[in-house]
Amino acid sequence: MIPLHLQHESHVPLYIQLRDQIRALVYSGDLRPGERIPASRELATQLGVHRTTVANAYAELESEGFISGHVGRGTFIRGESVVRKISPLPHPTSVDGGLRWESLFADERVQELLSRLTQTASRDTISFVLATPAQHLFPIEELRKCSNAVWRREASEILQMGPSDGYPPLKQALVALLRSEGYEAGDENLLITDGGQQALDLVCKAFLRPGDTVLLENPMYPGALAIFTGARARILGVPVRTESGPSATPGADVSAIEAVLMQNRVKMMVLTPDFHNPTGTTLPLAERRRLLEIAARFQVPIVEDHIYARLRSRGERVPSLKQLDHSNLVIQIDSFSKIAFPGMRVGWFVAPSNVIERLRLVKQATDLHTGHLGQAILAEYVRRGHLGRHLERTRKAYSARQAAIEQALTHHMPPGTKWTRPEGGMCIWLELPPGFDSNDLLIHTRERGVVFAPGRYFYFQNPQMNTLRLGFSGVSEREIARGIATLADVLRIEMRKRQRGARRAEVPRVALV
Repeated sequence: MIPLHLQHESHVPLYIQLRDQIRALVYSGDLRPGERIPASRELATQLGVHRTTVANAYAELESEGFISGHVGRGTFIRGESVVRKISPLPHPTSVDGGLRWESLFADERVQELLSRLTQTASRDTISFVLATPAQHLFPIEELRKCSNAVWRREASEILQMGPSDGYPPLKQALVALLRSEGYEAGDENLLITDGGQQALDLVCKAFLRPGDTVLLENPMYPGALAIFTGARARILGVPVRTESGPSATPGADVSAIEAVLMQNRVKMMVLTPDFHNPTGTTLPLAERRRLLEIAARFQVPIVEDHIYARLRSRGERVPSLKQLDHSNLVIQIDSFSKIAFPGMRVGWFVAPSNVIERLRLVKQATDLHTGHLGQAILAEYVRRGHLGRHLERTRKAYSARQAAIEQALTHHMPPGTKWTRPEGGMCIWLELPPGFDSNDLLIHTRERGVVFAPGRYFYFQNPQMNTLRLGFSGVSEREIARGIATLADVLRIEMRKRQRGARRAEVPRVALV
C-alpha cells in the first residue's frame, strides 16, 4: 500500500495533494521505476475519495513523465532513464528554456478554480458559478455625477494621504445609515476596509497566532477559508443545516458550536447568519440569541459576516448579531461589494472602539488606508440618497430572479433532488440524489452550455459530493429557465443510465453446462 495521506480540511485540492505526494515518493526512491501503482478505482477506495480525484492526479503525473498507463496491464512508474531525467531538475522549465513559474505556486485557490469556470466559458454559456451583483443594475450615470462633484469640490484633498480608519465623510454617512437601522454606533466604532476580504485578513493579523483555533461553518465561502489557512490557524468546522423542522433549524448548528467550545479553546468564530454563502440559509432569531449567550458564557468573540443581509427579498428582517450583542463580543464585517459595486473595493468594520483601534494600526501597517477616491464617490452617493433607491431596485430584481429559479427547479428537477429556499441573498444550494457527484454532472452540463459551482469547493471537512451552488443574481430570468431545464435534463439522463446499469446487474447469469 502506498503511504499517502490526504488532508480533506486543506484548501489545496485533493488531486493536487495526491499528485505532489506521489511525485515526492518517486524522487525519494520509495516508488521505483517499473513499480506498479494501484488502479484509480482501487486507490480511490483506499483513500476514501472519488475516482475522478485519482484520475486527475494520474493524468498530471503522466503528462509530466512520472507514470505511464498500459491498457490491460495497469499503471507503472516510468523507467530509470526517464526518472533520472526528471529528478535532477529543481524547477521545471518552459518550452523556451525559461522558468515555469506555475511549478513554484504553493497551491491553486478555490476562488481561482471557480472564476476560471466562468472565464473559460463561451459567451453563450449560462453561468450560475458566481454570487456577484448584476452589472446591468449598476447606476453608471449617478456614479459619474457623484464622481464629478467630488473632483470639483475636493480633488486635491482626495489625492493626498489620509487617515487609516477611513475618509471622514464616508464614516459619517455610514454612521447615519447604521443608526437609521437601529445600531448604536459612532465614528469610533467604524473602520473602512478594502472590502470584506481584507477585513478577514486584518482580523487574522490582529488576533491570531499560528496554531490558534478558529471555528468556521462547513461548508463556507472558500475565500475566507484561504485566509485562515494562510494564517496557519487550527480550523474546526460546524455543520450548516439546510432544512428546518421540529428538531432542526436552518443555519449554523448552534448545538454543535456549543459542543466545540466545551471541548476546545477557541480564539474566535466566524459566522454568516444572514443568507449564508453557499447555502443561502438564515439563522433564526431564537438561535441568534442562544448563540450570543453561548459566546458570552465561553467568552469567545464572533466575527459576523453581514455583507448579504441587506438583500432580503421576503420574510421579516432579523436583527443582526451585532444589534443583539450586549456583551461587546461581536465584530461585524460589511461591504458595498454585494449591495452595490464590488469593483470599488470598499467595506467596513463595526466593532468596539478598542478593537477598531487595534485593527486601524494593523491596517496602517498593511496598506496605510483605503483609496480615497472610491470612498469619496461612495460618500457622495450615500449622501444624495442614491444607495437606498439602488437597494430597492436590486432587491426587486433579485427577488424576481429567485422566484424564477425556484419555479424552474420545482417544474424541472427530478424526484430526490432538494434545494434551499432562501429569504434573500444571491444563491441557492442544491442537493442531488444520493450517490451523484456534482463535479461529474458539471462535465456534461458544460458541454451543453451550463456551468455551476460544485459543492465540494465549499467544504473543508467531510465534503458532500452531491451538492452544488447556483448563483442567480447575475443571470437573467430567461437564462435561468433555460439553464435549470438543461441541468435537470442532464441529471435525468444520468439517472436513467444508472437505472439501466442496475437492471443489467440484476439479470441472473445462466451457467453453461
